[in-house]
Amino acid sequence: MLSLDPSGPEWDCPLGSKDLEEEGPWGGGSGLPPTGCFPGSWRQDVGLDCKGSPEGAEARAWTVYYYSLLQSCLQQAGLPETQDRSQVPRTGCPGAEVTLCVLGSPSTFLPVLLEGGVQSPGNMLLCLSPAWLMKVPAPGQPGEAALLVSKAVSFHPGGLTFLDDFVPPRRATYFLAGLGLGPGRGREAAELARDLTCPTGASAELARLLEDRLLTRQLLAQQGGVAVPATLAFTYKPPGLLRGGDASLGLRLVELSGKEGQETLVKEEVEAFLRSEALGDILQVAVKLSGWRWRGRQAWRLHPRAELGAVVDTVLALLEKLEEEESVLVEAVYPPAQLPCSDGPSPGPGLAVRICAVVCRTQGDRPLLSKVVCLHLVESDPNHFASQLVQTFIHFDMTEHRRDEENARLLAELVRARGLKLDGCFSYWDDCLVLTALLCQELGLPCSSPAAMRLAKQKSLTQLHLLRHHGPPWPAPSLHAVPCCPLESEADVERAVHQVPLPGVMKLEFGAGAVGVRLVEDAPQCHEHFSRITRDLQGEADHPGIGLGWGNAMLLMEFVEGTEHDVDLVLFGGRLLAAFVSDNGPTRLPGFTETAACMPTGLAPEQEAQMVQAAFRCCLGCGLLDGVFNVELKLTGAGPRLIEINPRMGGFYLRDWILELYGVDLLLAAVMVACGLRPALPTRPRARGHLVGVMCLVSQHLQALSSTASRETLQALHDRGLLRLNLLEEALVPGEYEEPYCSVACAGPSPTEARLRLLGLCQGLGIDGPSYPVAHFLSHFK
Repeated sequence: MLSLDPSGPEWDCPLGSKDLEEEGPWGGGSGLPPTGCFPGSWRQDVGLDCKGSPEGAEARAWTVYYYSLLQSCLQQAGLPETQDRSQVPRTGCPGAEVTLCVLGSPSTFLPVLLEGGVQSPGNMLLCLSPAWLMKVPAPGQPGEAALLVSKAVSFHPGGLTFLDDFVPPRRATYFLAGLGLGPGRGREAAELARDLTCPTGASAELARLLEDRLLTRQLLAQQGGVAVPATLAFTYKPPGLLRGGDASLGLRLVELSGKEGQETLVKEEVEAFLRSEALGDILQVAVKLSGWRWRGRQAWRLHPRAELGAVVDTVLALLEKLEEEESVLVEAVYPPAQLPCSDGPSPGPGLAVRICAVVCRTQGDRPLLSKVVCLHLVESDPNHFASQLVQTFIHFDMTEHRRDEENARLLAELVRARGLKLDGCFSYWDDCLVLTALLCQELGLPCSSPAAMRLAKQKSLTQLHLLRHHGPPWPAPSLHAVPCCPLESEADVERAVHQVPLPGVMKLEFGAGAVGVRLVEDAPQCHEHFSRITRDLQGEADHPGIGLGWGNAMLLMEFVEGTEHDVDLVLFGGRLLAAFVSDNGPTRLPGFTETAACMPTGLAPEQEAQMVQAAFRCCLGCGLLDGVFNVELKLTGAGPRLIEINPRMGGFYLRDWILELYGVDLLLAAVMVACGLRPALPTRPRARGHLVGVMCLVSQHLQALSSTASRETLQALHDRGLLRLNLLEEALVPGEYEEPYCSVACAGPSPTEARLRLLGLCQGLGIDGPSYPVAHFLSHFK
């Protein structure tokens, strides 16, 4: 929110007793609002009454006042008038939707409301009266309450607004209010915000601190090192946070024992302040009141710096109005900002620039309107680091995934026995995806079906099912499937080599990380690789985390030529909310361990659209309707062909890259979908740059990773912003069946610049070499 106000003598606001009364009910005042003060015209015959919650005459007048203020703000912004739909109440599924509720002055919160209408249409609600809300006890949560919205103005894209009634009332999932501590609506808002089950953006206690201008300045100056205006403050019974603080340059606090008989002290302090070096070449000072009661008020008096007597008289007059924990400030008035003007000198008066940011942010410094709290964790490892980070930790051995149905029933019994009230359940670990779907089915939580998860989990089932899926939807998913055969015995291998065209690809049915995936040219190579895998990788202990808890069955599929790509999708209710396409470099055949990647994709727009639609239709064809999914495809001369579907968000670096380039957190999206909430995502996300990365393998880079490209060196370069490091393994342990140790990437305004930066770093760090030619792996991204 940015506004330009004229500065100069007209800012000199009168300080009469009437003008110093708190303005409006949100600040704790009383009385009727002013009339006829807003420019513009709009319909007055709108349904502002809330059924079941009648308002008195004064409260009703303030509701009309704020509705008129909203219409005036919308008109000034060039937006349409609010449409009254209150005669036909909105219905729906209370509790299932996002409901972001704001109670307060429309002019204060309008930018947040308009942006909320874009990101979450119909779910950003403005309540113009506390009577439009009600608190009810939260079931099973003693002492806490749910906040229900019976009436509100809803915001939609394009600045469209509607006056709506909700039957039944909507349950707020986030509450933000303009608060005050005195009588009136501010106090009602503070009471509504107290002890709610949903996150809130403010509290009366927090407002009391944030709205004290003097306290804010002292904290900024002392703890943040922020320059504040030179200020002399006379405080009356100051709050504890103001007492005993270290003196700050240009900020002097004078604690008063009383409000009367202070003439001599005030004159001495004001005279010293006006002559101090802290004022520099300032020509004017302002005298004003500070404290939460005076927030938002523009009542002050401007005086030339040379008029000592006038400044002293104004301070003494204001001291009479002080209450405990309030102050009178004498502060420097700085020259107005000089805005650039291309057509000669500015014809208007000097302007003061006011910038107001209303934000709620995550630990990663990302804007967020709701917080997500993970309260319960189920894990096979009793010493897992996250066991100390959650409210409830359930140790449960679930490594044998052929017993998932039994384990789901046992877990559901544990959840019920502990009285846990769950909103959703999800996993981003391959092995646990079917178990998660079964548990959701047991507990009645939203999730794609267990049958769909099984289809996607077992690679041969995915391909064979889609090969038979001739539509709808059209184009049919069968167009993208690849012929394959499941392998559980040598006899299966012998049969498969006569059914699948060679060369082919052999891989574990439930594998992950490309472990054990190999190009096979003929029948002897197929038998040899099958024997080696069945001998070396028999169970979870042989290579944890790659799906061996499901067994070591394999499959043989046709090898298709083309460029390889990942498509990460967010689906909700069978609808595509967002898609992110990345490109992969050529692998080191006959293996398929990833070598390099680039995001965003370098494909032409029509090819990118083909890949997204193919991934989307393959997910729908398997019954994957809700969740975040990673689909691996190849773009061939005949169009997109499916490699496999991972029914969870993309692994390795993908979540971090998407967050960095698009500002979208796939993990947060997965949590929201698991709770039945539709994530607010950009329909056409635009990347903020380009990332190009390369994988490091212990088998190829042990010497470099132990010296020139050690973990400490890479982390230091990451911290300096010279590269982006994603560490994927903890130890430098070489092995025949390996996964990447880490991903190293560089950013740039273009893929060429990012690629050249990465190539230079890899050459300097010893990652590039004859047996690992980084330039070749990056050649696809030119």
